[in-house]
Amino acid sequence: MIFLPAIDLKDGQCVRLLRGEMDKATVFNDSPGDQARQFKAAGMRWLHVVDLNGAFEGKPVNGAAVDEILANSDFPIELGGGIRDMETIDMWLDRGVRRVILGTVALRDPALVKQACKRHPGRVAVGIDARDGFVAVEGWAEVSQITALDLALKFEDAGVAAIIYTDIARDGAMQGPNIEATTALAQAISTPVILSGGVSSMDDLRAVIAAPGAERLEGVISGRAVYDGRIDAAEAQQLLDA
Repeated sequence: MIFLPAIDLKDGQCVRLLRGEMDKATVFNDSPGDQARQFKAAGMRWLHVVDLNGAFEGKPVNGAAVDEILANSDFPIELGGGIRDMETIDMWLDRGVRRVILGTVALRDPALVKQACKRHPGRVAVGIDARDGFVAVEGWAEVSQITALDLALKFEDAGVAAIIYTDIARDGAMQGPNIEATTALAQAISTPVILSGGVSSMDDLRAVIAAPGAERLEGVISGRAVYDGRIDAAEAQQLLDA
């Protein structure tokens, strides 16, 4: 499994939200480039980046911050938030993002996701963010009536590189991840799944590794716990490699 530290961008700064609420943001670093350099020094293999403003506005907002991250890291970056059309997909991939994460548009326009997968093989992931098992979109501001599994199944044969599954209730809350729901999804589909939301300690990572179905997981994302020192990124990757 790969450990992916998260950089969430709000107003050009690295922040973490509590359960996706923009007015409950904690700033951890005002220099995204510096944060990327720290993760590079820790030996990270991937970096998970989200343009939070973009997710709410439906278009890229923190482009300068993303460029700063790209300029200060030489390892793969996946980027989500406000990516809703092919022009934006092409733009980010051309600028050096290794893969884009499509969330809201995966629910609204699954045909675009499939088209993007054909156009950019291996460089498109789908972000499925759920409240009580139902997909939330528009920066988590709206909850649909579509289950996470039903949405994931739409892309079974599309060539999606990964499904990034986030339990919103756990995100930033430091209460542990929803391992059961994530591994259940991973076992029900053929696309690799990355766990996100609530990973707050090394014990959480050990619980993920030990869980039935964990062999189907491709990676684990963590943000707040890395910033406040509960998880050492390098040690986390070593644990997942063991």
